[in-house]
Amino acid sequence: MSRKAKTIEAYLAAVSPDKRAALERLRRVIRAAAPKAEECISYGIPAFRLNGKFLVGLGAAATHCSFYPGAAVTAFGEELKGYDTSKGTIRFQPDEPLPGRLVRKLVRARVARAGFSKKV
Repeated sequence: MSRKAKTIEAYLAAVSPDKRAALERLRRVIRAAAPKAEECISYGIPAFRLNGKFLVGLGAAATHCSFYPGAAVTAFGEELKGYDTSKGTIRFQPDEPLPGRLVRKLVRARVARAGFSKKV
């Protein structure tokens, strides 16, 4: 996988098919939860920004996929039990994607916490 991808499509083209499918699904859920957010590459990973600010990101590593909702992770500790988390990151296996409902809640929490417009 090339960390120098200039588009999300190029990034996804460089990852394994199982990770690509999981990240495409995550991408669709994020897009639905924050339709006004724009896609970009930020810090070398596919990301969404809203009003010019980083909203969330997603990525693939050698052994897992990641979702980067920032500080929203701490607010959902109970719902994230069973996932490998660290400050601002949720790691998951491609064959066990994050539930869409949970991703939507995390994206909305991120929008609210970051002070973005509530109209996403």
